[in-house]
Amino acid sequence: MIEESKDNSEDRFDPALSKAHRFDQGVALRQVAPRSVHQEWNPAENREDPIEILIKTSIGRIESLLPIRYTRMMESPFAFFRGSAAIMAADLAQTPNTGIDLQLCGDCHLMNFGGFATPERKLVFDINDFDETFPGPWEWDIKRLAASFVIAGRWKKFTNKVCKEFAWHVADSYKRHMLDYSKLSALQIWYADIDLAELIERGEDEEIKSFQQKRIKKAAEYTAHEKEFAKMTYQEGSRARIKDDPPLIYHPTGEEGKRILKEAETVHKRYLETLSDEKKVLLSRYTLHDLAIKVVGVGSVGTLCGISLLMSATGEPIFLQFKEARQSVLEPNLKIKGKYSHQGERIVMGQKLMQSASDMFLGWTNDDHGKFFYIRQLRDAKVKPVLEIMKAKNMADYAKACGWALARAHARTGDPSVLSGYIGKSNEFANAISRFSLSYANQNESDYNRMLEAIKEGRLPISTEV
Repeated sequence: MIEESKDNSEDRFDPALSKAHRFDQGVALRQVAPRSVHQEWNPAENREDPIEILIKTSIGRIESLLPIRYTRMMESPFAFFRGSAAIMAADLAQTPNTGIDLQLCGDCHLMNFGGFATPERKLVFDINDFDETFPGPWEWDIKRLAASFVIAGRWKKFTNKVCKEFAWHVADSYKRHMLDYSKLSALQIWYADIDLAELIERGEDEEIKSFQQKRIKKAAEYTAHEKEFAKMTYQEGSRARIKDDPPLIYHPTGEEGKRILKEAETVHKRYLETLSDEKKVLLSRYTLHDLAIKVVGVGSVGTLCGISLLMSATGEPIFLQFKEARQSVLEPNLKIKGKYSHQGERIVMGQKLMQSASDMFLGWTNDDHGKFFYIRQLRDAKVKPVLEIMKAKNMADYAKACGWALARAHARTGDPSVLSGYIGKSNEFANAISRFSLSYANQNESDYNRMLEAIKEGRLPISTEV
């Protein structure tokens, strides 16, 4: 369980000390929390009802979209896992940890990694979702990521033995790369990234390698805004409008719709104020033309998300995506107080801390009714994982890549020397994480079945349209 920080914690992990000394501090932490303790998953007798947690996290969401949320979650235990970060956060708060906090992704599952273009147009592999980012115990991200591989592996009908190996590869890759980062300077770590093309080239499956190389070639050539404009808009007089595709893309209507559209200009101006001066100059060449609600993901369904269309005087488009920013699911389960009162700012700053490069238009804003948002480009040369075509070897390679990306992200705000000292060079930590992942996958399956029962009982609404 989470304990109060010791008074001498800052002295104990003083970055001014030598790397060797800090490595030894990490080794000493094994006396406080043996590495084998991370294999434990024993739900408490008073464990909160997972269905009640889901219902709680639906408060404040758009009521009409809740059936879509639960319909998506009932597709499989893996879909359920993707939409239930709050349940696992509450569970992780009951697990042992070393007392080392750093910036967490917060919803660290395998579908929240992928390739994307940096502002310099380089394609990198990294974490790409930070809605739940918050400082917390470093182990939480690894446990959620490793468990996601077991759950996704079962969805793909791999054996428990193979799925356990996926989780092991996550932790082993994290260990090996954290050791590499422990030998670098803080500045070298900050410069580090994972080149997507080089990562794909490491693969041994020639068929998958060829498939992925074609995808990154297409992504590098992809002029996202122009292609999206042709596909997603129509002309209404002199004004371009986003096409409706209900219930997943639609314009708000009625009094609520009028209010949202009226506020959009103000909200957009507030967003511009969070950007650096050169980005303000760039976007000053565009005006807001249209806005529509867009249902995205699994966990985000029901929050106020959408797309806005900006046009230049010469008819060039930019699509921005806005997403409602709510309290991180981690925060209620931690004794740490959040630094940012603006939830959009929390997400943007967490993303900038963890990512090797962030979207050039990443910023935050809010309306006049207590809702926070963050904004980024709708699509920018994104390369998502395609689980459906992955064989066991491809999944293992992908697990290693995700473990590497997570180690790089954690090394930026954590102390890689202390973490490497704690994890060590043996397999003990990876073995513990893989055992935890199997146990938690069983818990997730049990919770998924409880959700199905709650749907049958009418406690959770579902949609027949999606």
